[in-house]
Amino acid sequence: MGLPRVWAGAPYADEVRAVLLAHKERGALRLAGPLGAVLAGAVRGLRTGDGPQLLVPVPSARRSVAGRGHDPVRRIALSAARELRRAGTEVRVLAALRQRRVVADQAGLSARQRLANVAGALVVPGGAGRLLAGQSAVLVDDLVTTGATLAEAARAVAAAGGRVSGAAVVAAPRGAFAVEGKPMEPISRGKWSRRKSHPNGAGGSEGVPTSVRESYVRL
Repeated sequence: MGLPRVWAGAPYADEVRAVLLAHKERGALRLAGPLGAVLAGAVRGLRTGDGPQLLVPVPSARRSVAGRGHDPVRRIALSAARELRRAGTEVRVLAALRQRRVVADQAGLSARQRLANVAGALVVPGGAGRLLAGQSAVLVDDLVTTGATLAEAARAVAAAGGRVSGAAVVAAPRGAFAVEGKPMEPISRGKWSRRKSHPNGAGGSEGVPTSVRESYVRL
């Protein structure tokens, strides 16, 4: 399947990095709102059509969810869905993906090692597969680096009979962004693009949405 087309809402640096980590690791659950707004902008950036949107979050490991007390990506996805509905988009979140084996921490692994680490690690259980079959899905995550996890998620969704129309993430490293919105030299078979402002028009400096910048100030 390979890496689907990816749209990131902001560069993973400075305020965006601080807000994502506070939400994920320090339980600052109120930050799901501004992060969801950025993710909603990334979903819009994919321009997958005017029909209903199906958002499929990339799952966290069960031990991580237990340790944190919440699933950060699913929480941000639900917030993004509310933002999209307020703008008139028909959307729902389907937590269809599950980890079927333990994977090592990706930190410090090369791109090739990350691909090997997550290969075959995700699955869509039978019940969720019936809901997903024949549907067009947008994969959602908080952060993308090499794209290995998104590629594995796309494989699992396709194996269950779903169709991946793209992937939307809150943030990606600055090196993954194109100059003036043009596709970068691909690190995989996907394309990366950049929104210069918040989807509602309130742009922050250096591509950081105002909603995230204000949340960082309140940390």
